Amino acid sequence: MRGGSSSSTTLSTLIQAAKMNEVDPLAWLTQTLERIAAGWQASDIDALMPWNFKK
Repeated sequence: MRGGSSSSTTLSTLIQAAKMNEVDPLAWLTQTLERIAAGWQASDIDALMPWNFKK
């Protein structure tokens, strides 16, 4: 059985990556989740990473 610790570790890592790239984690995460909900293509997932964040 897979627990939530894997998901929380992944989220924590992504938030740290945002901070390391001088990106506001909340702004980045909000934009990313909105784009995924709108049907963002999985083939372009790299564009959603914190180091590619554009306001």
